[in-house]
Parts: sequence; structure tokens; C-alpha cells
Amino acid sequence: MKRIPTGSQERYRLLVSDGEWSSSFAMLATHLNCKVTEGVITNNCIIQMNRYVCNTVQGNKKLGLNMKPHINQTSYQQNQPHINQIPYQQNHPHIYQIPYQQNQPHIYQIPYQQNQPHIYQIPYQQNQCQVLQAAQCQLLSLEQASMLPRQLLCQVQWTVCVRVNNKTDIRTWSNSRGEGKLFSMDLIDESGEIRATAFNEQVDKFHDTIELNKVYFISSATLKPANKQYCNLMNDYEMTFNKMTEVTPCHEVTSIPTMQFNFVPIDQLESLNKDTLIDIIGVCKEAHDISTVIQKTSGRELKKRDMQLLDETQREVRLTLWGSQAENFDGSQQPIVAVKGAKLSDFNGRCLSTIASSAVQINPDIREAHKLKGWFDNGGCNIGTVNLSNQRSGFGGANDTFKTFGEAMAEKLGSIESDFYKNKAYITLIRHDNSVYAACPSDNCNKKVIDLNNGMYRCEKCGREYDTFQWRLMLQMNLMDCTNTVWATAFHDIAEEILGTTAENIGNLKETDHDAFTKFFINATFKEYVFNLRVKMESYNDEGRLKTSVNGCKPLDLKEYNKLLIDEIEKLSGVSKGEC
Repeated sequence: MKRIPTGSQERYRLLVSDGEWSSSFAMLATHLNCKVTEGVITNNCIIQMNRYVCNTVQGNKKLGLNMKPHINQTSYQQNQPHINQIPYQQNHPHIYQIPYQQNQPHIYQIPYQQNQPHIYQIPYQQNQCQVLQAAQCQLLSLEQASMLPRQLLCQVQWTVCVRVNNKTDIRTWSNSRGEGKLFSMDLIDESGEIRATAFNEQVDKFHDTIELNKVYFISSATLKPANKQYCNLMNDYEMTFNKMTEVTPCHEVTSIPTMQFNFVPIDQLESLNKDTLIDIIGVCKEAHDISTVIQKTSGRELKKRDMQLLDETQREVRLTLWGSQAENFDGSQQPIVAVKGAKLSDFNGRCLSTIASSAVQINPDIREAHKLKGWFDNGGCNIGTVNLSNQRSGFGGANDTFKTFGEAMAEKLGSIESDFYKNKAYITLIRHDNSVYAACPSDNCNKKVIDLNNGMYRCEKCGREYDTFQWRLMLQMNLMDCTNTVWATAFHDIAEEILGTTAENIGNLKETDHDAFTKFFINATFKEYVFNLRVKMESYNDEGRLKTSVNGCKPLDLKEYNKLLIDEIEKLSGVSKGEC
């Protein structure tokens, strides 16, 4: 077994043998990667391949795609197959068969036809819908559609029978290439899941007719590689609807499953990269009131609701819901919340937020939810927890551990991976040169723009020119505590809090009143804050430098800080206040 990194998701290549024939080009389906990491599929273990597809790659090499094996946990150690066994040959047509199992009614045969070597046929089942009989199309599972060559799929009319797990609202866009609209949905069958997206005319045709949790026959969509930055489904491909795509309701009773999750425990969030899309489940420990924010770029009013999620790892994290999900959520009964495709951020510690494609389920009827509810009701609600998300109203936050700069340096925090800690320090100096810059006005882009000296500003990241820009702050600050000093960077929102004014005001003063501009930086120094810091080793010109970023800060509250010191003294002495 060999691990093969392929872009954003690794694959596993297997050498398999049945004792008579062998193949060194067997690839494991990506949704089965967890079987390798969990130690279920190991070297010399015995597997029964109930579902697989074979393709021809580079002439006569056969690529066997393992789709749904039954694993025998007993390792086969004696009389192991030898490497020199006879490999699969062209004259063995049985290798192209996907055997039909009587106890698996939704596994469809794809027999190899001797006189049609490039056609994957699926025999018609008597209980299929009339529309499929009329269309004479090929009924595939999602994995079969994803794993067969795309040029082959273009030669036949194919259909998948799927359940709609999640459907987004209609979104619009406008850029240099024009305007448009789209919506996406997550589809699932017994073999896996896939993202499907419809644009423009297909939005008008399908958005109102496709309903959540209903089962449909979908035919003749376009397959393309999935963008893993925006999709965390376990599939290397995604569908795009086109003018030939047909969607027909399936009214038969099917065993197509509901939503599949790959949950990440909360205590593992700190080891994941920023902007990772994950599945999360937790108890809603506390839900805040709904609030309104104004999107700076568009001026639109957005509804949001923050909540604290807790799981059995005794860690909690802040989750933000947006739009209708925020308005319709009721956390008064401390429900179990499961989110598919939440986005991870490191602003103010580790936080999660839903995006347009995220699916939220309240008290789902799944094993993980029942187990978590039982743990919470039987004492989990009273156990002390660590909050991974910094709350500005108190000292709780990502890694509640307070460290001095001297301790952080002695422990070499950030030398291997990102580390988080808290520190009480003074701001001794703020560099006001290059502290404010003209940034791209488009949504989700903070790139510095170039003044073209003709009233227009160009953003190299977006590749567009604008007649306006927005001011953004980036402060380089020298922080000092009783042990040492560090240089730290504070970005826009936090920088505005430290300076006590907006980036727009600072930018205007820089161009009109330099003395007033400088005064804001002088007034912000020699004030004491509690900083939530992130430290990470980064490379500049092939030289490693330790970079410290401010993820959150608040003015020192002496009462809260004294309470923190008393708690630390109690832990060190082993004596509580009541015993004194």
C-alpha cells in the first residue's frame, strides 16, 4: 500500500492479489481513506471487493478503483502472494464486471461487452421509473459516475438516483465578465455524495422544483474536478447542470441514506489550517441574541447569531449562524447542533462560521447525537471546559493559559506549528508609517490597490479596476511585559479598537492633518491590555522568522485579573479559598 498525495486530498494505491492474479494499480476511493488511517485496511489484510470499476490508463495498464470493500480484519501472513504473480491481462474479460449481489438491491451491474469494449452498460431493472425506460439511459451510482472516464460519460446518457441533502439560496455575482446567478446542492446515494451547481437558466428551471430531502433521478450533468477550497464532500468531482440536464422525482421507496458526516472533535480544531471546511457536532451550551451587522462592501444588512458548542473533549468553540439559519435557531433547550461544511477561522482564537453551502441539523437522529446528549445530561454539563474562542467580555479564550513573553520564548512556541497564548502587556511603540493602506473594495479581498493616477485603482488579486477603495489598518506594535518585548501585528478590527477610531478616519487624517494622525498613535501607547496572541514560524527570503499576531485584545480589568491570579495560586498551593 502506497500513499499518493494528489492536490488537496491524498489517495492510496494498493497492490492486490487473489492468489492467482495480481494488480498493482488498484486505487482506493477517497471516502475510504479513513479505513487506512484507522488501521482497518492494512498490509496483508484480506478484503472482499463488492463494488469496483476498471479503466484503461496509458494503453494497457488497468486502474482498478476500489469502491466498497468488505474488510476481513484477520491479516493474511502465511503464503503471502509473490510480486511475480501473473498480472491482469487483456484476455480476462471478467475483470470488467461489477458483480450483482442479491442482498444489495441498489448495486447495479456494469457487465463488460466483448464486442463493445468501451461501453459500460447497466441492464434495465423492472422496477425503475417509466421515464428511465423511455430514455434508455445508464443508471449509475455517484461513485461510478465520478470514477468512469469523463469522455466515456459524454458518449452515453447516464442517470443517478440521489437524495438532496442540502440546497442553498440563489446567489448572484457581478464581475468584469458579466452578471449571473447560481445555487448549489449536496446529493447523496448509497455509494457517496457529490456537490451539484446550477447557473443562470438552470437556476430558473430547477431551483423551485427541487426540494430538500427528496429523491430524484438526475441525468446528463457535466462532471469536473471539485474545488476543495469551497467543498468538503468526499468526492474528487462535482456536477454542473447544463441545458441537457434532466431532473425527475423518484416516487419509489428507496434505501438511499440521509446526510453523511465526518465529524471533527473540537479539541482537534487547533491543529487544522485556517479556512478549512469541517463537519462539527456539539451541544449548544449557550446561544446569544440575534444581531445585525452591515457588510462593508455592499452595505447589506446581515443577521447573525453566535453560540457556544461543547463536546465530550471538554472543549467549546464559538459557532456563528447567518441569515435564516440564525433567525430560525432556538437554543433555549440546549439542543445538539450538527453542521456540515462549517468554515474554521483563527480570528479571536478558533471559531466556526456557516457559509452559503453549510447544512445545519438540530437534534439529528444519528448515533453521535444520542451519545453526546447522554454525556451532557449525565454530568457533562457540569464539567469544566476550555474555550477555544476568545470572548471579549472576559478572560476566556483560545488557550486560556497566560504566559509571559519570557516563558513563550523559553518554550519555543510557534517553532513547529501555530501556538496560541495570552499575555498581559503594555504597548510601548506603534509604527505609524505604512500603518494604513488603500485596499480593494470588493467583498472578501483586502489586497492593496495600485493608484493608476487617473482616478482609478487596480487590484492585482481581482484583476479589476475600481473608482474607489477602502482604508484598512495594519499596526506593527512593540509589546512589553515584565520579562521581555515582542513585535506583534494587529489587523483592521483590532487595530481600530486600539487606536479608538476608524481606518477611514486615520486614512483621511494621514492625507490632510499629519499632526492629528500622529496623535492617535501616541495616545494609544503605554496602555495595558490582555492580548490573545498567535505565534508561528514563517519564511522570509529562505530565512525563518517568528511572527506574532494579535487575535484579540481588551483593556485590563483588574478585578478579573485578580480573580485569575487567585485561581492560579489555589492551583499551585492545592488549597481553596474556603479552606483558608
